[in-house]
Amino acid sequence: MKAVIFNQYGGTDVLQYQDVPDPNIQPNQLLVKVYATSVNPVDWKIRQGQLQLLSGFNFPKRLGSDVSGVVVAVGENVTGFEAGDEVYTFLNPLSGGAYAEYVAVPAATTALKPSNINYNQAAAVPVAGLTALQALLDLGHIRSGQKVLINGASGGVGTFAVQIAKLLQTEVTGVCSGANLELVKQLGADVAIDYTQVDFTQQGTQYDIIFDAVGKQTFFNCQKVLQPDGIYISTLPSLANLTAAAQTFLFPGQKAKLILVQPIRRDLEALREWIEAGQIQVVIDKTYPLSEVIPAHLDSETGRTVGKIVMTVGDSDRSTG
Repeated sequence: MKAVIFNQYGGTDVLQYQDVPDPNIQPNQLLVKVYATSVNPVDWKIRQGQLQLLSGFNFPKRLGSDVSGVVVAVGENVTGFEAGDEVYTFLNPLSGGAYAEYVAVPAATTALKPSNINYNQAAAVPVAGLTALQALLDLGHIRSGQKVLINGASGGVGTFAVQIAKLLQTEVTGVCSGANLELVKQLGADVAIDYTQVDFTQQGTQYDIIFDAVGKQTFFNCQKVLQPDGIYISTLPSLANLTAAAQTFLFPGQKAKLILVQPIRRDLEALREWIEAGQIQVVIDKTYPLSEVIPAHLDSETGRTVGKIVMTVGDSDRSTG
């Protein structure tokens, strides 16, 4: 099968699209024919070596977390799935493997894909959608009537976070560039702020939850615009954010937290229900074939992606069906 690998850390030139052995499944796994995957910033951060203390130095390495496709084989211990099921899930980004024509995935963390969206759209959901859901519900303990600010509201995670926060009946402020203000309002934000014109950390409004979906702020910068018991959540495990999380953990008052997304079937099913009900829409910036992984990564590295960058795999007719 075709897959993307790399044999050393570096720029996009280290990426190779080539033949690799087909995967074998364990008794608790599904073999999935991948029709689409997506680019997450963690993919190119791993490729560049930014996370080498976690990803290690054993090569070749594989990339890709988001999986959307069809089950072609079922492990002997698996129940609830059969060949032909349309599914979605995500893999641990440190081990990767979704940038491929076939992948072995744990059945326990896989769910049926939403029936009303295509494979490309489904591939944009798992990592970004679950990051938003788990940040707001599990870490933010979001409640109706709260004031919630999403920094990076037009990005992959942010577009889901705005919609989920609004679904849960909060007052949502989205921070993005001026070009994306209308999109963020369309997704449900009550207020949209152009970060190039206004610094939300210097405004008078205080928020119950600040979700920094792009890791561009710190807890310390946001403290004065957090409620006394407000929660700051970031996707970036920087030294400043790790320090803040440790310092606020044991004491009452404002909290700093970091989201480490997990592939939980229950949460994938919750997203599926919202999508099938028409309550969440999937925003895709651009679509590339997997063979064009290099321009897809270069595009993501600009930091200006609106929604997600998706890569189609194999039969393009099926990947859009």
